Amino acid sequence: MPSNDVRNLLQCAVPTAAAGVVAVAISAAVAGGKGALGAAVGTLLAIAFMGIGLFVLQWTAKTLPQLFQAMGLMLYVAQLLLLLTFVAVFKDTSLFNAKAFAVSLVVGTVVWMAAQARAHMKAKLFYVDPDPSKSDKPEKTGPSS
Repeated sequence: MPSNDVRNLLQCAVPTAAAGVVAVAISAAVAGGKGALGAAVGTLLAIAFMGIGLFVLQWTAKTLPQLFQAMGLMLYVAQLLLLLTFVAVFKDTSLFNAKAFAVSLVVGTVVWMAAQARAHMKAKLFYVDPDPSKSDKPEKTGPSS
């Protein structure tokens, strides 16, 4: 992964992990050990899904830039549907607290998306790639003699 990709991943994963730690602490206080486990699983699932999605989106931007916007829309819809599926599948589980799982999954997803939007807004990306060969030549104005 190029360093810019790693930076984007860290700018999203760190705030999500911090929100997950808070969710685990609150869930442990409210629902005990099963609540903490549910919050931890939900946070890890959100980080995994969103991290894979970010990797796929960056790969698409580099290899198939003409499909970037369509892929981004499809990817976010697919992620939300998969997350909804996980919530539905683990709704009645006895392994961990399902409410803590669902809340931490949603909070982790929202924090990731907000951090990703912030990282994109803070990134200094060129709108147009500068051509260094043209910048060395002085521009002429008016008719040449």
